[in-house]
Amino acid sequence: MEEISILGCGWLGLPLAEHLIQKGYSVRGSTTSAPKISDFEAKGIAPFVIDLLPDFISGDYETFLQKSRTLIIAIPPKLRGENPVSFVAKIKTFVQKGILNSEIEQVLFISSTSVYGEDIITVTEETIEKPETVSGIELLETEHYLQQQTAFKTTVLRFGGLIGDTRNPAKFISGKSNIPNPQAPINLIHQEDCIGIITALIEQGIWGEKFNAVAPHHPSRKEYYEAKTRALGLPLPEFEDNERSGKKIDSSKLISKLNYHFIHTTDL
Repeated sequence: MEEISILGCGWLGLPLAEHLIQKGYSVRGSTTSAPKISDFEAKGIAPFVIDLLPDFISGDYETFLQKSRTLIIAIPPKLRGENPVSFVAKIKTFVQKGILNSEIEQVLFISSTSVYGEDIITVTEETIEKPETVSGIELLETEHYLQQQTAFKTTVLRFGGLIGDTRNPAKFISGKSNIPNPQAPINLIHQEDCIGIITALIEQGIWGEKFNAVAPHHPSRKEYYEAKTRALGLPLPEFEDNERSGKKIDSSKLISKLNYHFIHTTDL
């Protein structure tokens, strides 16, 4: 039974772990919350409480990585607040103290399309990155650091906006006003497709690559959010009256390389 370690079993990592177990993998999963241990155990996940700091790793990270050849890093930067801590420094410490002293051969790093900035263009993996947020800047630097390592191969997966059964952006935007860029195309991806793509990458052994991952259907923000709030019977959002658009993320490389068929396209 192949071992896989998932650093960060949260909104995406936890259902991903459950799916991989159903596929026959043995999964070790990390959390920063000790009360979640019993839930992990009930789901068949070997649980570990691990917290990354810029110069220290709290928890039994050595056993967490033991015997695994594949590591999935699915933790967000969390750079908001009064005292943000460098995400890059955390990952560098984990690589130096943990990964390089383990049997890990391949890493899947969950990143974001925020590394591209907001230029009004169609974005492919060949597009020059121009992050405009602190999170985007740190994610891009982390990508570069991981892919520069020679002891293991890293595939970077850049997800767009994450949605799912418990994360419906229409609920947050309902009734709000002065929402900018009504004509900007949406770049969203459903949780089920995130899990399907990650599984396909592992099963096909595609390492050392970089992929954009958003659904191939890109209605405008106004069209999408009005339709979704209307379907839920919620107050419609009000958009600014301007024609400015936004970037469109192209996932053609992923679709072609993995022969992947999105589960959620027009019905995001």
